[in-house]
Amino acid sequence: MKNIFLLAVVLLLSTSAFAQKKNAKVSFEVDGVCMMCKQRIEKAALKTKGVKYAKWDVNTHELSLIIDERKTNTEAVKKTIAGVGHDTKDFKAPKEAYDNLHECCKYRDKEVQEDHKKVKK
Repeated sequence: MKNIFLLAVVLLLSTSAFAQKKNAKVSFEVDGVCMMCKQRIEKAALKTKGVKYAKWDVNTHELSLIIDERKTNTEAVKKTIAGVGHDTKDFKAPKEAYDNLHECCKYRDKEVQEDHKKVKK
């Protein structure tokens, strides 16, 4: 009887250790420079199944999310965002997606970065 009880406790603990959260808070950096980038990044994140909340900060480049880990993960969100033209540390946007960005959103261009820094001051 003790062995059965012990086995039940071990199984219960092991399944709870691998449980995924319904409302997990995650954040990571996404490249961009302006409010148009913000709209595009947040829209792409929210289109990913399982993303409940998305907010990108223009100054810090930090994307904060609330996701249902049973339906998605950060890798899927990063791939979706790269697909609309924005780099993350793990996924670089395809050339075609980046080239389709508006000229003021070309965050890889040093001149564009400098122009946006002037506006922020």
